[in-house]
Amino acid sequence: MALSGLDIYKLLPKTNCRQCGLATCLAFAMQLAKKTIPIEKCPFISPEAKSTLEAQALPLIKLITLGTDKTKFEIGNETVMFRHEEKFRNPTGVGFIIEDSLSDDEIKSRLGKIKQLKFERVGQELFVNLVAIKQNKDAGRYLEALKILLDNTDLPIMLMSEDLIALKQAVSISHARKPLLYSAHQENFAQIGTLAKEFQLPLVVTAQDINQLSLLVKELVNLGAKDLILNTGTKPIADKLWDLTQLRRQALKKTNRALGYPAITIIDQADYYDEAIEAAAYIAKYSGIVLIKGFSAWEALAILTLRQNIYTDPQKPLQIDPKLYPIGQVSRNSPVLVTTNFSLSYYTVLGEVEASKIPAYILSVDTQGMSVLTAWAAEKFNAEAITKSLDNFGVKEAVEHKNLIIPGYVAMISGDLEEQSGFKIIVGPKEAAGIPAFLKNLN
Repeated sequence: MALSGLDIYKLLPKTNCRQCGLATCLAFAMQLAKKTIPIEKCPFISPEAKSTLEAQALPLIKLITLGTDKTKFEIGNETVMFRHEEKFRNPTGVGFIIEDSLSDDEIKSRLGKIKQLKFERVGQELFVNLVAIKQNKDAGRYLEALKILLDNTDLPIMLMSEDLIALKQAVSISHARKPLLYSAHQENFAQIGTLAKEFQLPLVVTAQDINQLSLLVKELVNLGAKDLILNTGTKPIADKLWDLTQLRRQALKKTNRALGYPAITIIDQADYYDEAIEAAAYIAKYSGIVLIKGFSAWEALAILTLRQNIYTDPQKPLQIDPKLYPIGQVSRNSPVLVTTNFSLSYYTVLGEVEASKIPAYILSVDTQGMSVLTAWAAEKFNAEAITKSLDNFGVKEAVEHKNLIIPGYVAMISGDLEEQSGFKIIVGPKEAAGIPAFLKNLN
């Protein structure tokens, strides 16, 4: 656990010299605990105390960056066991395993399909993060497959090989891409740890037992390997979830620095439905990277949607800019529908308006990201707020009619809204699914 202000005060010189800009060492300690002042502000702190405080200031789960340039992604740096305590910070990396036993054409085909796995949902782009190349054949074939991968994807890569000679050769031709090495274990940690240190590469550490994993991490850190990712091997789902939870708990609750690294899980399921379910479990609890073999769009979308939901900030709902949105080839006679600026509400309405094939305007009212009923209950989606949006976003200039369609769930505000806005209020359907039929029958 992080040191309290009093714990930090015990490590300070207690001179009250004021050279830090504060009246007392206790005040300085309290600001250090809040991380609002750097430790260097104290000119008389001992090297031992400084080292202790600097170690305590490090993240309990180390932040690891994989890949380079625009496709890089970060894992780790998590601070809580449960999302509602604050938020989860860095979304789980989703990656795919490609084996060198596939033909060149098959590898290129799979990489092409992986490249297309990009989706838009509630205004955010969902995409995958990693491609792992696994050695099943000899070193020559592995290097051939790796070269195909390097030529056909910009995603960060992971080198999966138990052959140290092949792994070294693979690193020599791919180190500029900062590949993730898989993996260090009891028999090879000295050699592969040295390789990771030489090229400053991230490294997966594997042991079936958490205590053994902790010892291996300490050995690798002593060798100079810095960016580590933990793996407890292939196990039944319940056992794997137990391991992932204990790793997280040891890091956050016990301040076990040897286990203060993100984790990786590798799924080996023949059935892609089972694979998707298992991946979902590990994303929820608490894998930093999940590797799968299936690359179908439906499986990737399901996994990425779950990840998006888990890694949104529960204290800050997804929201869009409040304004007037034209949908399709609108005219001055196009209908105007009102909703909130909660992303899910807006994009649900948007999808149904597009499905109706009737050009229309959607007026997004600023409700601080609340849905229709929640915003109405909080008095943020009422006659005053909607009237203000009508004026601010130029609805009267965009259309020549005076009709406004509101959600059926807030029909009770229609009288006040009509009086304040001067528009004729039309109560629309309660559910967005009813919008296409409603618009087609509007005239």
